[in-house]
Amino acid sequence: MKRGAAWSCGLVTLLGGLTSAWAVDTQGGSSLQAGGLRPPEAVPSDASSMPSAPTEARLDRADREDSGRGLEFVWLNAELGPEYLGLETLRAKHLVDSSSSKGAGMSYGAGAGVRLLVFTFGARFRLANFSDYQLWTLNAEAGMHFPLGRIEPYVTLGGGYASLGDFGPKVGVASNHARGFDARAGFGLDLYLSNTFSLGGNLTTDVLFLSRSTSLVIPVSTSPEQDAAAAVNGGEHGSGIGVGGTLSVVAGLHF
Repeated sequence: MKRGAAWSCGLVTLLGGLTSAWAVDTQGGSSLQAGGLRPPEAVPSDASSMPSAPTEARLDRADREDSGRGLEFVWLNAELGPEYLGLETLRAKHLVDSSSSKGAGMSYGAGAGVRLLVFTFGARFRLANFSDYQLWTLNAEAGMHFPLGRIEPYVTLGGGYASLGDFGPKVGVASNHARGFDARAGFGLDLYLSNTFSLGGNLTTDVLFLSRSTSLVIPVSTSPEQDAAAAVNGGEHGSGIGVGGTLSVVAGLHF
């Protein structure tokens, strides 16, 4: 009987000691919990509201570099600049008289289209006046832009219809009227002076595939032999592959 009472007292004492140790460990945040595990330390309430230094620096840099223009959906522009043209640079087959196959003049153009993020699609008309003839083109055009804040480089590709014609018939000279295809590639740079207005420039290269049927010849009142020779030369079919280059100043509107 006494031995049982002694065992009971010892067991109660042991349980009391373990309970006291567990309470102290829980209140003091010591290293062990049941099974050797403990919950993670509490996170201060204001820690989540403090951004890390690298993240904050990146956000500040993005704010400084952002152009603030927003999305663009529609564009239109006008251009003006000198153009050099060689009508028979790559192939010559009686397209025009050799004395007028090369020349420099002034070109005028306009374009309009839509924009999807960095890609543009539209159409462009360009007219170039030379001393002996004029050339106009109507092309479909696609471009890719590289926004760098207010400065925006871009590249373009286009192709379409081309027409070459004289200002007017000249005595003793074949009146050339040729038609064909124009392929164009270019590089440009826009400077956005506001959210909707830009000023820049571009450089384009054209490859022209032109051909003509018989040409009208105005006879010269000299001799029948010279008139007959002019009629034969002007009456031939002709074709040529030419190359041109244009440097333009471009003003644009963006919406």
